[in-house]
Amino acid sequence: MPKTIVGKPAIISPISTHRKPAMSYTRTARAAHQLRPIAITPNFLPHADGSVLMVCGNTKVICTATVDENVPPFLRGKNQGWVTAEYGMLPASTQSRMKREAAAGKQSGRTQEIQRLIGRSLRAAVDMTKLGERQILIDCDVIQADGGTRTASITGAFVALQIAVRKLLADGRVAENPLVGSVAAISVGVVGGVPLLDLDYPEDSGCDSDINLVMLNADKIIEIQGTAEGAAFGMDELQQLVALGQKGICELAELQRQAVQAAFRVLAQPFRLSMRMRVTGAPTLSSASMARRAVFTFRSTVLWVRITISA
Repeated sequence: MPKTIVGKPAIISPISTHRKPAMSYTRTARAAHQLRPIAITPNFLPHADGSVLMVCGNTKVICTATVDENVPPFLRGKNQGWVTAEYGMLPASTQSRMKREAAAGKQSGRTQEIQRLIGRSLRAAVDMTKLGERQILIDCDVIQADGGTRTASITGAFVALQIAVRKLLADGRVAENPLVGSVAAISVGVVGGVPLLDLDYPEDSGCDSDINLVMLNADKIIEIQGTAEGAAFGMDELQQLVALGQKGICELAELQRQAVQAAFRVLAQPFRLSMRMRVTGAPTLSSASMARRAVFTFRSTVLWVRITISA
């Protein structure tokens, strides 16, 4: 059974805001500066090179990473790899059924924008020259939506990517780790004049302003998407919201680390088991045949066993 990493983020000091609200907002289930309950289940699907179920409150996303030993045409012969992403929402992921985009014959502008954001965010953490001429395909499928689907997708997708990369290293398909850091994302916003971390759908749909923050190693900004939905905000408020988001990303980064560790806890590193077998009841074998070694590799989502049989 895959192990789920459940986060119980530490309480941090709330930030102040210069906004003078007409009506204040108070969360009841958690503090304004707390993440929703987070759970990351690695190795959620058996066939993908890397997979997780990313749960952020009532938002649930299945994130997978698949290694493809090809690159897009524009990268052929350039000795570098690529990371790209696709994003989608299941019809029953929202309260009212969403029409499948495949049935409509095209993706919505929102879907295209989100999957490009996921791809850009993950590529910021990958040295493409070390990846070799292969690409890693990221798929993020929202099975239940309650706000923050794009940030949950980025956070979960990086864990899936890291699992897939570790398998490439274990198989000897890449010589060096192409990952240069970790990537996580979170939403922050102002609702009723109150700065909030990790908005759910009612908060997101009723906010004064909101920001999606993506960071590398929890200290460098990859992307900020900010909008004043109800009222414009100043630079001081922006800095406060970014600081609040950074604290949330630090907590997410620790949960990501724990999830990757759990994915490989059975075996920290691949091992090799060598067995010498005596051939009996067989016709005469040449010395070349006796020296020949047969190598069988068995792979699972968390374990590789390389058995070398030599006569």
